[in-house]
Amino acid sequence: MIFWLGAIAIGVISVGFATAADYAQELFRGLTVDAGRNWLPLIITPLGFLLCAYLALTLFPGTSGSGIPQAIAAQTLTEPGERAKLLSLKMVFGKILLTILGLFSGGSIGREGPTVQIGSAIMLQSASLGGMAHSRGLILAGSAAGIAAAFNTPLAGIVFAIEEMSRSYQSRTNGVVLSAVIIAGIASLSLLGNYTYFGISDSIGELPRDLGLVLVCGVTGGLFGALFSRLVINITRRIRRWKANGNAFRRSLLQALICGIITAVIGYVYAGSTFGTGYGEARASIEGEALPLTFFFAKLIATVAATVSGIPGGLFAPSLAVGAGLGSSIALIMGTNVGLASILGMAGYFAGVVQSPMTAFVIIVEMTGSHSNIVPVMAASMIGYGTARFVSPEPLYGTLARFFIADALRLRRAKAQAARETDTDAAPEGAAKA
Repeated sequence: MIFWLGAIAIGVISVGFATAADYAQELFRGLTVDAGRNWLPLIITPLGFLLCAYLALTLFPGTSGSGIPQAIAAQTLTEPGERAKLLSLKMVFGKILLTILGLFSGGSIGREGPTVQIGSAIMLQSASLGGMAHSRGLILAGSAAGIAAAFNTPLAGIVFAIEEMSRSYQSRTNGVVLSAVIIAGIASLSLLGNYTYFGISDSIGELPRDLGLVLVCGVTGGLFGALFSRLVINITRRIRRWKANGNAFRRSLLQALICGIITAVIGYVYAGSTFGTGYGEARASIEGEALPLTFFFAKLIATVAATVSGIPGGLFAPSLAVGAGLGSSIALIMGTNVGLASILGMAGYFAGVVQSPMTAFVIIVEMTGSHSNIVPVMAASMIGYGTARFVSPEPLYGTLARFFIADALRLRRAKAQAARETDTDAAPEGAAKA
């Protein structure tokens, strides 16, 4: 019963989180772009990033970034205290609050990665309350349930658990994962009803007629997806070294402020289209409305800035928006169907970013309702994945997870060293008393 309640809680919280996140985006746009105050984000966005980073560092440690690397790291870490820093109820509250604040600030972030961390934390707490021993499997189940509830894509939740989350877990999948996805999905559906995230696409691709478009979208998407991954990984490494050689707290705040300024400037130049998740732009592109030729690259840079800023927020939805924009640009250049190219661009780029082609293929088919395009979308995903692996062998989420694991192990060694020094100091005193 505790396990079922945990899965239901994931579905309910995901719905509330999604509603609040959408409202935050609409409020930001209503105060700035829609009101003709295009200059206002130049103030709100940097200050919002700064506030998010400050709260993440002081009140809610462990909430920064996507949330998926933290969930992966928590499966590897064995000490309960180390897991608790990444997956706690306090983290759940902070992750939701700061992601909403980040969206209100115009950050190019999504709520799906945070929902994975939230789902993992809720399921881990359920395991603790129920006295369940297999907590690693429940972290996996919570991650899958989070994706399923966030996007209303139950199949994608299962595939995501198998392909991405279980890379560091010996047991691939089991009834616990399936049960969590089903229960969380039912809870979400009961509140929001049956829907597809991006509506229903009527664009149909056929092979071999559209083989050229599939190849171009797959290869180009994989290249830009690999570029995004390499930028995030390399910048993150440089920032970690930079902060290690100075006041880490002050430099973290400066890091967030600079990324906020970059986000604000890009949003100002592109009339606000690069702020937020990019859901509206992606949906318009899928429905056949061409986006500006360079929108995808501006959104890519804005998403890099948000990802390395240290504020909480995921990259699923922004990455899908980048992919849709890339497909739209390819369609304009090749003179082909914008809606179909946007879907294929999403598949190629998203598979290149996360390097999980089956997750990319399933999630895009479920989100767009384009079941007639299963073969072209699958082909674009596999081509994007292969291209990205050739250019950037390091998987993004796995590499970021290793940073969290390294920090936890470094802290463990420091504590052990301090304990040894304490024992050494105590030994002469004991001998003197004797």
